[in-house]
Amino acid sequence: MRVLMLSKACLVGIYQSKLEAIARAGVNLLTLVPPSWRDERGEQLLERSHTQSYQLRAIPIRFNGNFHLHHYPTLGRELSAFQPQIVHIDEEPYNLATWQALRLARRCGAKTLFFSWQNILRRYPPPFNWGESWTLRHADCALAGTDDAAGVLRAKGYRGRLAVIPQFGTSPQLFRPSKSNPPRPFTIGYIGRLVPEKGAQLLLRAAAQLTGEWRLRIIGGGPQRAALERLAQELGIGERLTFLGQLPSPQLPAEYHQLDALCLPSLTRKNWKEQFGRVLVEAMASGVPVIGSDSGAIPGVIGGAGLLVPEGDHQALADALRKLRGQPELREELREKGRARFEAHFTDAGTAVATVAVYRQMLE
Repeated sequence: MRVLMLSKACLVGIYQSKLEAIARAGVNLLTLVPPSWRDERGEQLLERSHTQSYQLRAIPIRFNGNFHLHHYPTLGRELSAFQPQIVHIDEEPYNLATWQALRLARRCGAKTLFFSWQNILRRYPPPFNWGESWTLRHADCALAGTDDAAGVLRAKGYRGRLAVIPQFGTSPQLFRPSKSNPPRPFTIGYIGRLVPEKGAQLLLRAAAQLTGEWRLRIIGGGPQRAALERLAQELGIGERLTFLGQLPSPQLPAEYHQLDALCLPSLTRKNWKEQFGRVLVEAMASGVPVIGSDSGAIPGVIGGAGLLVPEGDHQALADALRKLRGQPELREELREKGRARFEAHFTDAGTAVATVAVYRQMLE
């Protein structure tokens, strides 16, 4: 089975473990990525962390950083040379890169599938709604990251084969509980984009209500960093807060071992709600108790393996942090439940097996 995957997300080294797992399942896999991707966090360069048993190739990109209009000028030559049976377009159906890859795949006779996280029923202006409708009519299969995203595709008229599979699993070898437990103050973590809808400002306000010894570590980049630094000073917690910036993905597993709790206090907006929350899965895999808001997909990811708080309620978030800090037995219970939930639902091997099953169904 020859599969060509087009994925800017696979620049990230820790995501590539899924690609190795797909290849181990008997797939001749070529994954094409851009040399880098720019967003509000800065520029993510290609990381080559897991590259066994498949091909990972960087190709030129146009309109780097433009989510809707980026595309790949040499993609046609890549398809002609590789002659895939399936083209896996790891992009939303309303993006130019998706339309380009779908058109070229149809030209060479390959089956096609795309991926979507979009969990809000949004109507796009022309030409994006035209391209989205064309994709929904002509793609052979769709993958949705959550049930809500699958519901949006059906509501928009997609009638083809559809499977609900997260975009990426997480490696149980990379992300695993620490074997040591050195003494430290109760340490809270946030990992993600520094933008208002992710709710880091609420975490600062909640943490400021804690007494005694505690620390807060924030990993990630984005336009909100300066505002968060000012807020920390206003709240009088600047000395307890460490900003680590955007780290290379292979460094993240060790960072989870510095934490006693991982918080994702996302906020629903008119055009966005939390689509998954991968850091929750990484934390659970690492034996770190998680606290999340009830925005979007977060309750479904956490299940009963962490604490949920109403979104926007920094007082409830502070109460949850106090509860975790004051009850070591609860922390231990959530560590065990989180790891068990991760192993049951979110491993890279499980994601790969489900994805390859879709490939085989497409070729039957």
